[in-house]
Amino acid sequence: MISSLLVGGLAVAVAPAAAATAGEVRVDQVGYGITEAKYAYLIGASGSSSFTVVNDKGVKVLTGKTGSSLGSWSTKYKAVYQLDLSALKTPGKYKVEVTGTNKATSPLFRVDTTGNLFDPLVRANNEFFQSQRDGKNVIPGRLGRKPSHLDDANGAVYAEPKFGGAEGDEILEPLKATGAKRDVEGGWADAGDYVKFTSNSAYSLAEMGFVLREKYDPALAEEVCFGLKWLDKMWDEQSKTLYAQVGIGTGSEKFGFLGDHDVWRLPEADDALNVKPGDAKYYVKYRPVFAANAAGAQISPNLAGRVAAAFALGAQVQADRDPAKAKKYFAEAASIFAQAKTTNVGELVSAFPHAYYPEDSWHDDMELGATQLALAAKKLGDSKADDYARTATQWAKEYIAGGDKSTLNLYDTSALAHADLAGILKGGLSGAKVTEKDLVADLRRQLDSGVAVAAKSPFRTAVEITTFDAASKSYGFAATARLYKRVTGDSKYDAFGVQQRNFTLGANAWGVSLVVGIGTTWPQCPHHQIANLIPDKLLYGAVVNGPNGTELFSNEPLPEGSKACTKPYEKFDSKASRYMDSVIAWQTNEPAIDFTSTALLAFSLAGRN
Repeated sequence: MISSLLVGGLAVAVAPAAAATAGEVRVDQVGYGITEAKYAYLIGASGSSSFTVVNDKGVKVLTGKTGSSLGSWSTKYKAVYQLDLSALKTPGKYKVEVTGTNKATSPLFRVDTTGNLFDPLVRANNEFFQSQRDGKNVIPGRLGRKPSHLDDANGAVYAEPKFGGAEGDEILEPLKATGAKRDVEGGWADAGDYVKFTSNSAYSLAEMGFVLREKYDPALAEEVCFGLKWLDKMWDEQSKTLYAQVGIGTGSEKFGFLGDHDVWRLPEADDALNVKPGDAKYYVKYRPVFAANAAGAQISPNLAGRVAAAFALGAQVQADRDPAKAKKYFAEAASIFAQAKTTNVGELVSAFPHAYYPEDSWHDDMELGATQLALAAKKLGDSKADDYARTATQWAKEYIAGGDKSTLNLYDTSALAHADLAGILKGGLSGAKVTEKDLVADLRRQLDSGVAVAAKSPFRTAVEITTFDAASKSYGFAATARLYKRVTGDSKYDAFGVQQRNFTLGANAWGVSLVVGIGTTWPQCPHHQIANLIPDKLLYGAVVNGPNGTELFSNEPLPEGSKACTKPYEKFDSKASRYMDSVIAWQTNEPAIDFTSTALLAFSLAGRN
């Protein structure tokens, strides 16, 4: 519409002011610590905008300009601006209002002590583990869980299955029972399905044990004990056999059986099946058990290291509470660690098929196992404490010199190992193969790798959001920044670590918290069978994968037996990256225990500062 203005008696046409573009403000929906760096992000059109921060009473407390764009996000949102809110120091609730070229308002967020903000999230993550329980000792909780897979108490052991095909997950021959039986009842379902993995459970237990050792919490202690009880079942001390997996995800049309991923159902429904050998659902009810090694043979070192670490951390926690249990855990850790295969290693054992969790790194796990054994031995007064510490330095040296290096996530535990081993070396250790300085340098290497990626990201995220495990790796960076500061006292990476946490809690293009039930907007349609099949129930505390590469999505069919559920986020996708809140979107929306334990670690460390 064109308006007019009278000038000297003549009507002169006047063009209207350009309308503001509807932008979006993204914040950490949980909030920011009082002394933390605080950044929000505006996505919208290119051009100058101003922002105002108001408290929940409507009082203006901060103003600023958007400054220069950090880069384009998509054809719809051509600019991303970082808003510095660090001057907010007063506890309270706030929102950001933007005017100018872009017009937008943020969700409410809090400023408070980090303990007040993040200790509740540790408890939320722990609740997810409770919801993942299998066996007879489930906790009903929000999902109304019931005992499930009780036949695992008499699990049939099978020979290692043979896989091939383009994706490495095609079964090449029928499963072959060995005739052995094993009680593997209990434990946690790994993700949105019901398969249980020793490797992933041990990884989660190591992180949970680390948190529990730092600050004892009865609910977390109960869950760690639950996990260790199952891990104890997966280790047969008498025959020196470590079992790696319960259930099989992949079925075979050729050989006439379904796998765990082939049909959606509540887990207790498996117990009610009436099947016999040869029936399609036989392995759904009577779940096969697979060993990581032949009886008495050496164990894949990734498994040996992280399982030993989980037990050794359990020993540290229990040393002053239940010395007998602590000694039992320590003995198991030492026995498993001693059986590690560290020469002519070959393909690591993680899952069957290996393509599900294609781990290549193991020196980090051995360093972690030896380090936690050293700390447990010292706590229990065992004379081998220094021997284990020296062994840890040897594996740390191998890791640092090697090519299979990453950052904290399911496939790399070195940050946890380095932080504790550096503490041991502070007190001096004769014969050590690395120094505290070497370990600090490698922690810095890990963080610097993230800083370099973040500098090119408009949301300052350190992970490539075109690949898997965006949430888990972001929490890994956040945790590592805290561990680095603990070891060195250096706050250089504080703001970087906070930004990685911010990304997972809503400061991303989609404005979604990747933790179910946390923040303002979270996944409503997780790729999780129980949460999908029980209406209006919340999978509280679960961490989903997060955004992923656009090319990794296809027209996925609705899983057989599932209920359709999709919430729209398409308008926030970029050409390269996508987030789908949909039951079909395992690429972005499947939760997992390793994602959630890494978040639990990061939140716990954040709450300690």
